[in-house]
Amino acid sequence: MNSEEKVFNKNILIAVDESENACRAVSYVAQILGDAKGFKVTILHVVAEPEDDYFPTPAERMDWLDQHKKKIDLMLGDYRQILIDAGFDEKDVAVRSTIRYCPSMAACILAERDETEYSTIVVGRQGLSRSEEFLFGSISSKIVTHARNCTVWVVE
Repeated sequence: MNSEEKVFNKNILIAVDESENACRAVSYVAQILGDAKGFKVTILHVVAEPEDDYFPTPAERMDWLDQHKKKIDLMLGDYRQILIDAGFDEKDVAVRSTIRYCPSMAACILAERDETEYSTIVVGRQGLSRSEEFLFGSISSKIVTHARNCTVWVVE
């Protein structure tokens, strides 16, 4: 193998939030790859770190993060179960929730992909109108535009 050839790995990163489109993205992967062998999936949820002055006190910030984490853990567990029920082996489905500073959510997802070398990123398409997407951009559009050395699936 020469230096320009890359070995295809079967590691898939599904970036999720609490939207219906994120759930559809997980269900799509389950439907397409549930019975296939050798794929490893990580379901990722990124919490954009709140600004220091967003909460009146550090205790309120911690309380919000704790409550949010409980809600997200339940969601990630449900998403994980969708994949397992579709045929993925339990050991091949991981969940990860992280709090990090995000200049944009797309940048955080791409940073996670770069740190862990997934061959495929799966995201749900946000329900933005064309004018909103033009003004603000969408996470999925930014990922498609900036992702390198991987495949991107955008599920609507």
